[in-house]
Amino acid sequence: MKKIALLMSLCCMAVSTAQAAVQGKEVNYREDGTILKGYIAYDDAVKGRRPAVLVVHEWWGHNEYTRKRADMLAAMGYTALAVDMYGDGKQANHPDDAGKFATEVSKNMPLAKRRFEAGMKLLRKQKTVDPKEMAAIGYCFGGGVVLNMARMGEDLKGVASFHGSLDALTPAQPGKIKARIISFTGEDDPMIGADKVAAFRQEMDKAGADYRVVTYPGAKHSFTNPAADELGKKFNLPLAYNAEADKDSWQQTTVFLREVFGGK
Repeated sequence: MKKIALLMSLCCMAVSTAQAAVQGKEVNYREDGTILKGYIAYDDAVKGRRPAVLVVHEWWGHNEYTRKRADMLAAMGYTALAVDMYGDGKQANHPDDAGKFATEVSKNMPLAKRRFEAGMKLLRKQKTVDPKEMAAIGYCFGGGVVLNMARMGEDLKGVASFHGSLDALTPAQPGKIKARIISFTGEDDPMIGADKVAAFRQEMDKAGADYRVVTYPGAKHSFTNPAADELGKKFNLPLAYNAEADKDSWQQTTVFLREVFGGK
């Protein structure tokens, strides 16, 4: 009888494990009449409300890579929203279009802020989210977006930028930044040279920010994206995947998020 009870218990555990998994769903939300097409991911095995993380896409737009990162965050126990900063889910298949889409948003910070905050508002409404516990990560264009949101004093626990632009339209002011910051860049990335890293450090120091900059020798732009090698060759761009830098930056981000959320 004890063996039968044990087998039944193990079977129930197996069924429960099979049913508990990362759930992902497409969501439409709005900013001033513009439809934004996002993706929310969470693990239904996690009970109650939990911290939330916004994921901001590369200059190619909201795509499967962005959703993959949202799923990874959900597997870590967070609720993640892959946002749409371009509107209507626009994606670029050529650098010319990507540059155009990214410039339209990055040169218009009030617009970027409204679209970012629309994502925050959507997340706060989710039953799986603790509205007081929110962070953001971003890649390439998205890395620049989350850094600028921190500069503007968005109510975030932390932001992580992966090979994101370090340029600021308006430099951070002392006492303005609420979020802790971590930035990952490649030392062989011509788009984010050592001079820009040095200027960013100086800006953060003057602003009194709680920040950390991590640089990877030999890493080029878009080093976290496995598709970077193919895209670099196709469009003759200095893009390249770096598995070691990708793994290390994600591990450091995992620790960073636990720290900013107080171990949650």
